[in-house]
Amino acid sequence: QVQLHESGPNLVKPSQTLSLICTVSGGSITKNGHHWSWVRQPPGKELEWIGGIGYDGSTYYSPSLKSRTSISRDTSKNSLTLQLNSVTPEDTAVYYCAVGITQIDVWGQGTQVTVSS
Repeated sequence: QVQLHESGPNLVKPSQTLSLICTVSGGSITKNGHHWSWVRQPPGKELEWIGGIGYDGSTYYSPSLKSRTSISRDTSKNSLTLQLNSVTPEDTAVYYCAVGITQIDVWGQGTQVTVSS
């Protein structure tokens, strides 16, 4: 069973860059057909898909966040990275790493990120 673990700073200042790592165990991030996503949930709001990276390294982003988002991977470490630039307090959320083929099947436990000075 694939397991996902998000890590990174819990507090980021406005205008800075939010950087999170998703460490994957129990399966390769290059496994055929699998798509790896970042999703967030702001307090009191619904889940919001941020973007993802495919098993072949292709990336795709939510149009609303595309200009500020970068998703990459390190195959040697079997990990994924999310970078969100120029953050504001509205980027405060629980951030999740997730994976699936045609839909999300496995979620990480999530990590709280607060944007505040």
